[in-house]
Amino acid sequence: MKNKILFALVIVLVLIQFIRPERNLSDDQTYNISTKYVVTDEVKDILTVACNDCHSNKTAYPWYANIQPVAFWLNHHVEEGKEELNFSTFTKLPIAVQNHKLNETVEQIEKGEMPLPSYTYLGLHKEANLTEAQKKVLIDWAKAQMDTLKATYPADSLVLKRRKKPVTD
Repeated sequence: MKNKILFALVIVLVLIQFIRPERNLSDDQTYNISTKYVVTDEVKDILTVACNDCHSNKTAYPWYANIQPVAFWLNHHVEEGKEELNFSTFTKLPIAVQNHKLNETVEQIEKGEMPLPSYTYLGLHKEANLTEAQKKVLIDWAKAQMDTLKATYPADSLVLKRRKKPVTD
């Protein structure tokens, strides 16, 4: 019985190798954050190694992304990351959302929640382990962009509008 289960498991693992999620390689930068905001070379370098694999339209896939079920797991992370924040489509967002995303970026870095521990786990992406100096650079940069928005737009346009709950009878 154990042999049959093991054999079935091996067959399933072999078969899923032929199922590939679509890769995040469009690299469309039409609405990239750098088209509207100042992104210094230092910030760009940090974003490239620590953020863009999950938060842009171009992921640099590691070798193990060719092995299932790891590829499904990685694809899920990329899709979830882009849904939360996509630097490649950033300027397409309403100004209040852009301001909010910059604020969330600061909060996530300060709390040590980004980059995800699973991304830097086992040293697979050790370059994404941000130093305190790199964290400060990103935080200062995001805050400077928020200050620019505050100086450019009316204060009420930078606040997310709360959705009204529908009235039920």
